Amino acid sequence: MQATPRQAWLDWIRILAIFGVLIFHSAMPFATELGWHIRNKETSNILLEMNMWLHMFRMPLLFFISGTVSYYMMQRRSAGGFIKLRMTKLFVPLLFGMLIIVPPQVYMERLTQGFKGSYLHFYATMFSTGPYPKGNLSWHHLWFILYLVLYDIICAPAFAWIVSAKGAGFREWLAWFGKGQRVYLLTLPGIIVFTAFTLKYPETNTFWGDWAYMAYWLLFLIPGFLCIANPLLMDSLERNRKSTFIIAFLSLIAINVVRWNDLSPWDVLPDWQQDYRTYAFMALKVLCGWAWVLTCIGYGKKNLDRQHPSLNYLNEAVYPFYILHQTVIVILAYYVVQAPDSVGIKYIFIVLVTLAICMVVFHLFIRPYRVTRWLFGMKKNRKFSA
Repeated sequence: MQATPRQAWLDWIRILAIFGVLIFHSAMPFATELGWHIRNKETSNILLEMNMWLHMFRMPLLFFISGTVSYYMMQRRSAGGFIKLRMTKLFVPLLFGMLIIVPPQVYMERLTQGFKGSYLHFYATMFSTGPYPKGNLSWHHLWFILYLVLYDIICAPAFAWIVSAKGAGFREWLAWFGKGQRVYLLTLPGIIVFTAFTLKYPETNTFWGDWAYMAYWLLFLIPGFLCIANPLLMDSLERNRKSTFIIAFLSLIAINVVRWNDLSPWDVLPDWQQDYRTYAFMALKVLCGWAWVLTCIGYGKKNLDRQHPSLNYLNEAVYPFYILHQTVIVILAYYVVQAPDSVGIKYIFIVLVTLAICMVVFHLFIRPYRVTRWLFGMKKNRKFSA
């Protein structure tokens, strides 16, 4: 199969999605009702609403984009070659992150809970305490990388077949989904899984026990792979972008009418776990999330398919940025929440300073050096000057 050139608009969406993660995590110390590693005394309902909205589609969008990335990495590779590449780009940064990047987050959280020891003392005992939250060993936000490793190992044989000459007929069959609005049918497995199982298996990001969400995230990655395998599906998402946006907007309004009037099933139904209206509401939530994902894809394909001198640099930066950003946020938040300033000032400060610190660390300490590029999952066959 002839290799398919990577498309600029997908890189721009990936960059914007990672920026959205920065916006989201920076708000977590301040968003009302949400628990997190560091919390501010005063909270914000506005930031809560922003994060409730972003949470519907930020990770689904990243998994969808990861499916397209897997497609491009699979070009001219066997299943084994693909797994080897993904282990280098995913498992190495995951292990490095768990040992070096994530521990300061746990340490800062333990300080707020009364721990008095130094960081060296904390780190020396980290491996004997067990997994987080009872213990101190954790992958925190790097669960995303862990799940990608598992998904790519599981899907590698099927992905290799789809991109091979043997899979040509299947790729042609996918064109059926590109007609009219049939592409929306790709959302049905995710909607069914989320609606049927997430109440029994709520999100934990801990792998073991996170069964519903492990299946749910996978059902974004696979459609991402399929949609890029046949260009007609992406064309359909672009063509139907306005309809998708209408669905996203109206479903969001419907969800918030229910929430803001305290009419959520668990608030008003005595036997809500068995009531069909609960599952209808759950289906509405996942439909909304899917609609925002496909809205981003459709409008991104229409408006962002252009090169820019900064694109290659930013596209290299996003993965190290993701690995670094939450640790920087937690460290900053530990001190910022002690300041007397308003929530808004604190939030903007954390966003801007985290962005600056992560980009400086990337540019000066990660990008130029072969070892750090390898540890952060970057390509190693380039030479840069800082």
